[in-house]
Amino acid sequence: MSEGDLFSEDPGGEYRPLADRMRPRSLDEFVGQSQIVSSGKPLRRAIEEDRLHSMIFWGPPGTGKTTLARLIARHSGAQFLSLSAVLSGVKDIRAAVEQAKLFKQQSQLPTVLFIDEVHRFNKSQQDAFLPHVEDGTVVFIGATTENPSFELNNALLSRARTYVLKALTREEIERIIDQAIKDREHGLGKAGVSISDSACQLLAEAADGDARRALNLLEIATDLTEAGEVSESVVAEVASGTLRRFDKGGEAFYDQISALHKSVRGSAPDAALYWLARMIDGGCDPLYVARRVVRMASEDIGNADPRALELSLNAWETQERLGSPEGELAIAQAVIYLACAPKSNAVYTAWNTAMAEAKSSGSLEVPLHLRNAPTKLMKELDYGKAYRYAHDEPNAYAAGEDYMPEPLQGRRYYYPVDRGMEIKIGEKLNRLRELDRAVKGNEPDTEKLK
Repeated sequence: MSEGDLFSEDPGGEYRPLADRMRPRSLDEFVGQSQIVSSGKPLRRAIEEDRLHSMIFWGPPGTGKTTLARLIARHSGAQFLSLSAVLSGVKDIRAAVEQAKLFKQQSQLPTVLFIDEVHRFNKSQQDAFLPHVEDGTVVFIGATTENPSFELNNALLSRARTYVLKALTREEIERIIDQAIKDREHGLGKAGVSISDSACQLLAEAADGDARRALNLLEIATDLTEAGEVSESVVAEVASGTLRRFDKGGEAFYDQISALHKSVRGSAPDAALYWLARMIDGGCDPLYVARRVVRMASEDIGNADPRALELSLNAWETQERLGSPEGELAIAQAVIYLACAPKSNAVYTAWNTAMAEAKSSGSLEVPLHLRNAPTKLMKELDYGKAYRYAHDEPNAYAAGEDYMPEPLQGRRYYYPVDRGMEIKIGEKLNRLRELDRAVKGNEPDTEKLK
């Protein structure tokens, strides 16, 4: 549990994965995250000046969260204790705190308490850290792949600074691979392993910004190599079936579906196709995407082009009936159509406005002339009296008739835009309102809501 185990030069003969052996032993060996650890950046300065403070590392897997926490503890001479929120509970937290208190009494040095996957802790477990962070018993460092704003308590967030870590670039991954190949003490240097430039590039692409994945794949590829050189064909074999970062239900999932939706709304078919491909490549259920595409058709196109909804529903049905890859192509067709279609959020806005008014206005009575009168009593109570049957009226329109509850007469929710088919819809509604005004004696149109 202590920091000394990590940097021990004598692993006791036990097997340690390449990714573990190649952990940087100083900030100068650390690759990536220049936005927070390069010279002059806040975290780098805090480490160099021994200004320990509680912090949250937020970023994708394999970007150096655990390694940074260990380097911080090592540089400060602090004890390093590590817990996994997946496997630990309040009892483990208390045990770590007691160990931290004992260490401080004996050495007068701080303890870095590192919590991996901290977002997995519930509120009470997160609250258990607060008094010990407040009194300086531990310096809290949490690592998470999820947005701390949603997953961590405000009380804990207010006591820790959040640092955002980014996925490593292909060039950074290639540097890490090169280090592992050449390192004779911890890496593959003693074994005389080499890797071609093309194989290194392919391996870096397959790692998808994850240094740990890159080193794990490199280690497997090395085991399969007979001639000492890791070839492109071997890398292709070990990398087959690997998926991009997606994590359904996590941050990346919602970011990508948001990017797809906004690309469609922004009439950018190429971007929309890219984000669709990213989601499918990452393992997203195509039926989920199809359902969201149907939503886009109503929310962002609506009556400007009603065919968008029909095409989206057809794509959903195609995916259900045929599966992949035929269904995915139909979804792609719908996405391109939606991105290129005229845009209108008039239906979406009208529905939200009507729903808000229905909730706020109470149980307003249906006007008598709109009620059914299937019984004699109902007829005697004037149910349905004076109702005008639209088909018996000129142009099948009962000009001047009111269909709203009396307190809401004159309300408007739907305002067609001047794009696509809604141009004609708007023109028709304007003509009908002119007929209403003529019947009512040129009364002004009372648009009470916009």
